[in-house]
Amino acid sequence: MRTCFEETIAELRSNGVRLTPQRQLILRYLKETHHHPTAEQVHQEVSKALGGISLATVYNTLHTLTKLGVIRELAYGDGSSRYDGNDTEHAHLVCESCGAVMDVEAPHLEDILPATANEKSFSVHSYRLEFYGRCKECETSEKTASN
Repeated sequence: MRTCFEETIAELRSNGVRLTPQRQLILRYLKETHHHPTAEQVHQEVSKALGGISLATVYNTLHTLTKLGVIRELAYGDGSSRYDGNDTEHAHLVCESCGAVMDVEAPHLEDILPATANEKSFSVHSYRLEFYGRCKECETSEKTASN
């Protein structure tokens, strides 16, 4: 049985995308992690396996993989971006205290598509749904600090 990473590699190869060792390493890391790392965090992790990789290479690869649609860039108002290797439709829980981003199953697009989009002949191809609050760890530490 092929993994999500292997399926993505096969799809990219069939479309003629050049897959350097750096691209493969970054893609594998993002497909196998459930975290939503920043470019700097990606660089830190992939440097363990490929010591000479530059931060510029990581940024360029993330940009390319995002453009190819195999990862998602999650840009936030603080100027930071996180990267998500899960390319299926899903929602996120975002902790406003520590910045953690977690995947959650989301309703199907048809279930949340506003009727006005259909009335306006607007064709929706994807969406981004996020819920903001505090993770369990931050909630617990805030309660402990206030006591």
